[in-house]
Amino acid sequence: MLKQQPMDRKRFLRLSALAGIGLGISSQAAAKTNGQAAQGKRIGIIGLDTSHAVAFTKSLNGGSPDPAFMGYRVVAAYPKGSNDIPSSVERIPGYITEVQKYGVTITRSIEELLPMVDAVCLETNDGRLHLEQALPVLKAGKPLFIDKPMTASLKDAVAIFNAAAQYKVPVFSSSSLRYITGMDEVGKGTYGKVIGAETYSPAPLEKTHPDLFWYGIHGVEILFTAMGSGCQSVVRVHTPETDVVTGTWSDGRIGSFRGTRTGPSGYGGTIFTEKKTVSLGGFKGYDPLLKEVIRFFETGKPPVTAKDTLDILAFMEAADESKKKNGVPVSLASVYKKAHYKPLN
Repeated sequence: MLKQQPMDRKRFLRLSALAGIGLGISSQAAAKTNGQAAQGKRIGIIGLDTSHAVAFTKSLNGGSPDPAFMGYRVVAAYPKGSNDIPSSVERIPGYITEVQKYGVTITRSIEELLPMVDAVCLETNDGRLHLEQALPVLKAGKPLFIDKPMTASLKDAVAIFNAAAQYKVPVFSSSSLRYITGMDEVGKGTYGKVIGAETYSPAPLEKTHPDLFWYGIHGVEILFTAMGSGCQSVVRVHTPETDVVTGTWSDGRIGSFRGTRTGPSGYGGTIFTEKKTVSLGGFKGYDPLLKEVIRFFETGKPPVTAKDTLDILAFMEAADESKKKNGVPVSLASVYKKAHYKPLN
C-alpha cells in the first residue's frame, strides 16, 4: 500500500471482473466451519480489499484462537471494496481465496450477508464507501466496527454516528496503532498527566482521499490516543516528502504529527508526561485491536467515543485547510461548522 504501481486500464478491468466473479463463490468448508460459531458470535466482514480482513479471519478462525476472542468467528464476507483504487481492487481475488480457507462464505451483497451474522466489521479500504455500506448494517441493528479511515470526510462520519443514534446501534472506529507498544501505561496514567506528544507514521497520498485520511491517520490516532480530545486549532507544514501537523489543545498543550513519504516506514512517538518522557514502541499487530472489537461486540460499549473519533477526523480536515492556506492556523470549530455538526462538550 505504501508504494502503488501504475496499472494499465485492461489489467484494472480484468481484476475488477475477477473480483465480481468471486462474489458468487462459496467455500465448501463453510458449512462445517460456520457451524462452530454459536448464535450471537457470528461476524460478517464487508470489504476484502485490505489485509486487515484476512488478519482478523486468521486470528478468529484459526486452529487455536485466543480465549479473549470468546468464540467469535467470521462466517461470511461481502468482498466488494473500492471501485477505482487499483491497489485495493487487485487484492480482492486473492483475499477471497484466503478467507475461504477458513470457512468463510462469500456473499453477493451486504443484504445477503446481514441475516447470516450478528455483528459486522466494515473493512473496505476506501473510506468514501463507508457511509453507504454502514447504513444497511445499522438499519439491521448489527453492532458495527469500522476500520480506518472511518470515512473520507468528517461529514460522512457525522452521518454515521447520527444514524447509529437513530437506530440505537453501537458503532466505533479505530486504527490498530491506538494500541501501539507503550501506550497502555500512558493511558493508565502510570506516568501522570500527558503534557504533550510528538508522533509519526507513513503518510503516502491517495488522490481519492484527503491527504492524511488514507494512511497518515495511523499516526494521528496515536497522537489523539495520548493527548485525548479537545484540540482547538491546527497548523500544517507540507512538502512532497513530509507533513508536520501541530495542534493546540484547549488547555494549552501542544501535540504534533509527522507524516513521512521517504526513508524508513515506521510508527511511533514520544509522549511527554509529568513523570517521564515515554518513547513508544512498534506496531504490535492486529490482535490488540481485534480483542477490543470482540469486547465491543460482547458488551455493546464502544472503547473509543464518537467525540474522540470525530476530533481525529476534524484534525485531519483542518490540516488540509491549513495546507490550502499556506500553513495558517485553522480551527476545528470551523471544519465542524462546514460538516453541520456541533461538537459535544
